[in-house]
Amino acid sequence: MKKLIVVVIAFALVIGLAACGGNQTASSGGGGGGGEDLTFVIVPKVVHEWFDAVTTGAVAQADIMSKDTGRKITIDYRAPQAGDPQEQNRIMEQAAATKPQGIALDPLDWTGNQAVVAEIQAQGVPVIFFDARVPGSGIMGVTSDMAEQARLNAGKMVELLGPAGGKVAIQHGIPTASNHDERYQALKEYLAGQPQIEVVEAPPGMDDIAISQTGAAATIAANPDLKGFLNVDAAAPVGQAAAVEEAGKAGEIIIVGAENMVQIYDYIQKGTIVGGYSVPAVMYGELIVTILYHINVCASGTEPYEIDGGLTYIDKDNVQTFIDIANAMN
Repeated sequence: MKKLIVVVIAFALVIGLAACGGNQTASSGGGGGGGEDLTFVIVPKVVHEWFDAVTTGAVAQADIMSKDTGRKITIDYRAPQAGDPQEQNRIMEQAAATKPQGIALDPLDWTGNQAVVAEIQAQGVPVIFFDARVPGSGIMGVTSDMAEQARLNAGKMVELLGPAGGKVAIQHGIPTASNHDERYQALKEYLAGQPQIEVVEAPPGMDDIAISQTGAAATIAANPDLKGFLNVDAAAPVGQAAAVEEAGKAGEIIIVGAENMVQIYDYIQKGTIVGGYSVPAVMYGELIVTILYHINVCASGTEPYEIDGGLTYIDKDNVQTFIDIANAMN
């Protein structure tokens, strides 16, 4: 029930934040006043199907709010080709040069991103986070409880393996990414309290399916008695599933960890991935647009520091619902 309540609260915030309408004066920093059109830039970690879902939500919300307010809201999606903080910084600088009314960033490395973000903010362009939280950054974000997500997935793995336990591989994503590392550390901490589980480190997958698959295959080869895979990003479950099937160990090696991706849904239907707790990619996109609109047009200064989108469990019992939703949005 807790997770459902969080999602309902997040939805209420979408409605509430947009409630100021289109007749307010824009903030001096946002530049969206007088009924002017608005452009919001989304800068994810990398080119990725999961981020496509975020953008789908953002575009849908922008269309609704454009009709509602009379302001044309445009979504400018700019993704790094690889998980490279320097490339992400260049993309942000190029985006800021177009003078948008806001940038939503999923930071690859806050230490490396911080100076560029400060420069962009000094130009009067609002910056918010999505899919990440960075304590002490002072930047508001749209996120979920990543540590809780990891603990729930680890708990599901422990439940499935039973008292016998066994070797479980944890595959990091992009180690400098705050949300990936939050999950990674929570997985390790949870499993440290499970003496029946032996943790194995798989090579980081860098939020890339091919790299994740290569690392998972190497881990399987080095650990023929491996019992399970856990992960911290949306690409890794797909790569792990491909490696498990290639090794002929589908159903023998348990994979827990699922996000809103069609490829993951397919593997859940087949049973190669058991399932896992997912964060709401489409809702993140909706919230991005609503919050940036509010910052520009309502100019109240009362935006919450963080909005938690909640978590949803996806497995074979309900995966068809998510497939139907994905099909309806395409």
